[in-house]
Amino acid sequence: MLLKSAVAGIAWPALPDLPAAQRMALLWQFEQSERWPADVLQHHQLQQLALVIDHARRTVPFYRDRLKAAVRGEALTLPQLRALPLLTRRDIQDAGPALLSTAIPPQFGPVHENRTSGATGQPVQVSRTGLDALLWQVNTVRDHYWHQRDQSLKFAAIRALGPGIADAPQGITASGWGAASEALRVTGPSALLSLNADIAVQAAWIKRHAPGYLLTYPSNLAALLAHFAQQGEQLPGLRAVLTVGETVSPALRAACRDSLGVDIEDTYSSQELGYIALQCPVSGQYHVMAESVLVEVLDAAGNPCAPGETGRLVVSSLHNYATPLIRYELHDHAVAGTACVCGRTLPTLARIAGRERNMLRLPDGSTHWPLVGFHRFRDIAPVRQYQLIQHTLQSVEVRLACDRALTVAEEAQLGEVICAALGYAFELRFAYFERELPRAANGKFEEFVCAIP
Repeated sequence: MLLKSAVAGIAWPALPDLPAAQRMALLWQFEQSERWPADVLQHHQLQQLALVIDHARRTVPFYRDRLKAAVRGEALTLPQLRALPLLTRRDIQDAGPALLSTAIPPQFGPVHENRTSGATGQPVQVSRTGLDALLWQVNTVRDHYWHQRDQSLKFAAIRALGPGIADAPQGITASGWGAASEALRVTGPSALLSLNADIAVQAAWIKRHAPGYLLTYPSNLAALLAHFAQQGEQLPGLRAVLTVGETVSPALRAACRDSLGVDIEDTYSSQELGYIALQCPVSGQYHVMAESVLVEVLDAAGNPCAPGETGRLVVSSLHNYATPLIRYELHDHAVAGTACVCGRTLPTLARIAGRERNMLRLPDGSTHWPLVGFHRFRDIAPVRQYQLIQHTLQSVEVRLACDRALTVAEEAQLGEVICAALGYAFELRFAYFERELPRAANGKFEEFVCAIP
């Protein structure tokens, strides 16, 4: 890798500035720790998590009684960790400000809020610091290095964005791949498009930019592949498709290879936790980002799953001193992995069975990935969980689990937000549930379901 020098007149060897030096130092450490013996890696994880637990017990009102019996000091063991209660999305909703530390260390950088719907349609809000953002960026670069991506090529992304950001048909462009990569080296340009664009518009935008790499969501990719196949079109110059946010099926991987001649390179992350796992470029398994998170795969009884067994994912953040997430249950499931042939000793997940999402269909025949406006739900009414079901081209059922019955005015406000986010004045029918919305027969939950035959 040819580093970018921060000193004028010095091109080689590069002299990086402080932010770049920090990223390089972390990357160097990650290159060592990803090949440590498993017991050494786990020891360092537990040592760091013990510090977070101690901080949470002292400075976070929610945890003061909850962690009273937890081990003190740096002698945390895995059995002791597993004795701690799970943190649920409902816990986060109920706790509100009580889950925020009253003494966030200033050396961790600025605090920012993240609002997310998560895999079960339950909006939550957590705070993270500049350190979390730094680790996010370093793991982004790690993913590029693992897959040996040519960063001189154009990078294009189609993502869920706020209203008025990178709208179709133009989107927006930039001179580099973003802060994570540009801190270390000169990259090729990038382009960004909002996910609310029609699939045909997205396809034309991709062809116009002719990127070397494309990032989007699996369900959106599936619709794009169907469009390209129907039109008999190819994307010459494309090296790989990067996916985020949803489950990638074997069928989708095969369709991508057949249609575009490239592989899918997936990542598993969440707004609350950052990167959780990266797909291995050798085996296809997912390596846990063990320097940032401690991941447990548990069976129905709460016991660790053996390799090949499917269980629920419970994740602890190792560095969030703003909103400590200790044994946070994501409501995603994964298959516990095996030792990887690549030689990296990071824990593995063989497969992730997380969130899926259908495509919204509009009366004019267009389809797009649905944005449902959930970021504003809790500002309007005490919505704990939501699900949208499209029954016809003109009507959508809004299923809500709430703390109380909503007023007519609150329903009207929610309706305005939902229709604006979906991009059409649908006829909305509200249905209310007492505690939790029902899951499908297979146990999965989808935030948006298109039930049109």
